[in-house]
Amino acid sequence: MLNRRNFLIYGGTLSVIAIAAAKGFSWPAQAASAETFEIKKTDAEWQAILTDEQYRILRHEDTERPFSSALNTEKRKGTFQCAGCALPVYSSEAKYDSGTGWPSFWQSIPGAVATRQDNSLFMSRTECHCRRCGGHLGHVFDDGPAPTGKRHCINGFAMTFAPASA
Repeated sequence: MLNRRNFLIYGGTLSVIAIAAAKGFSWPAQAASAETFEIKKTDAEWQAILTDEQYRILRHEDTERPFSSALNTEKRKGTFQCAGCALPVYSSEAKYDSGTGWPSFWQSIPGAVATRQDNSLFMSRTECHCRRCGGHLGHVFDDGPAPTGKRHCINGFAMTFAPASA
């Protein structure tokens, strides 16, 4: 039942969340820290090799603004690689335009991406990360095209692109 007291409690809670997000508060990373990875670096080492945006996304599970990455409109043949360790994670053959504002793929390169359950932000999603360095890439949803029906919604700043040689 929504009464004045509940309305104020819920409204206050939502206000605190909105203010924290606007001030750049980052939700505690649940990055696949329980897993072990081939590539391990200290926080300072990651900061030294990544841009600020790459660092926030790959190491703290942040999300870029939609339509902000040039890789969203990348149409050439080639391979999308983890920006943290250069592991090939997606092929241009599996890329499609989902209209969401993030690079989308119907599958990853076999063995390149690992997943786990992400229950942050009051919802349950499937998070995907680089299996070699643990860098957060994005999320996988069940609303993609055939043949998999999956949509790997990936942060463009979490990747680099290597065009296929002619």
